[in-house]
Amino acid sequence: MSTTVEVRFKGNRKDYFLWPNEAEPLHLRDAVIVEAERGLDLGRVATTGETAAKKCAGGCHGCALGETPAAQRHVLRTATPEEIRAGNDLRRAEEDTRRKAIERVRHHGLEMKVSDAEWQWDRKKLTFYFTADKRVDFRELVRDLASTFKTRIELRQIGVRDEAARLGGVGRCGKEYCCSSWLRELSPISLSLAKDQHLSLNPAQISGGCGRLLCCLKYEHEFYVTQRKRFPKEGKLLRTSRGAEKVLAVDIFRERVFLRSEEQGPRTVLLADLQEELVQLGESLPSPEAAPPPAPDETAQPQEGPKRSRRRRRRGPRPNPPNPPSPPGPPPAPES
Repeated sequence: MSTTVEVRFKGNRKDYFLWPNEAEPLHLRDAVIVEAERGLDLGRVATTGETAAKKCAGGCHGCALGETPAAQRHVLRTATPEEIRAGNDLRRAEEDTRRKAIERVRHHGLEMKVSDAEWQWDRKKLTFYFTADKRVDFRELVRDLASTFKTRIELRQIGVRDEAARLGGVGRCGKEYCCSSWLRELSPISLSLAKDQHLSLNPAQISGGCGRLLCCLKYEHEFYVTQRKRFPKEGKLLRTSRGAEKVLAVDIFRERVFLRSEEQGPRTVLLADLQEELVQLGESLPSPEAAPPPAPDETAQPQEGPKRSRRRRRRGPRPNPPNPPSPPGPPPAPES
């Protein structure tokens, strides 16, 4: 039985293949020659076995509904040192290839940025990755590049986050970009994640090298949401031993609540002390997401059935009413 293998190529490109020889299992980081769309390509083994099969089933979006996604192409063999050396030579030549493509883009006057170039191992295909703000008609450019490099050309438009993942870089934390080092799937990031964590909404402080919101905003979001359920909502009015106090802010790391009373001014209290104080007064700490209990009269009433929605028919302009008949005139005078 064939084994599913995840193979990674340049940048964050990956694909899944079948390895038929179970007697000689593949190992991580092994260089292998695989079947490409038209020809052969060289990549490195990332995962094998059940792990690769689960990732293939979870990350495949091109299969029909009801079908079990599975790898179709095969790993042909492990790469020899000469084949690995040829692949490394191609990688070193790709920067000069990209610069030549940029010159042809300027010659055609196209508004696009060529980010990266990738040769297929057998030199039968050359892929250029580019970013653009709007749609670009690059048909003439493809013909020009095909005549220049004497191979099949593919132009692939990517987003700025994918561009950062392919090119790599160092973030504001001093480490390599997560998307180019270990983060394989780029999940959507919204501004609500920064709001829930009470971070600055200044785009310059919460944006990464790609100009989009930081991917790390999502790492601790679940922790913030879970911890805030234990604290009262900011702006809530509590009845404490000092009377009515308003919640100004909460500190989920030091377990503190900042309160302010109109008579006695502000104070800072630990969450455990506040809970104990409210219990002694017969009060409970309201949760930010706690729904108010229903009134007793409402629970005693039987539930009503679903209301039918009435559709309003749009009527056309009303016809003008007919003119009322004119009153009859005076009778004609008798003839003399």
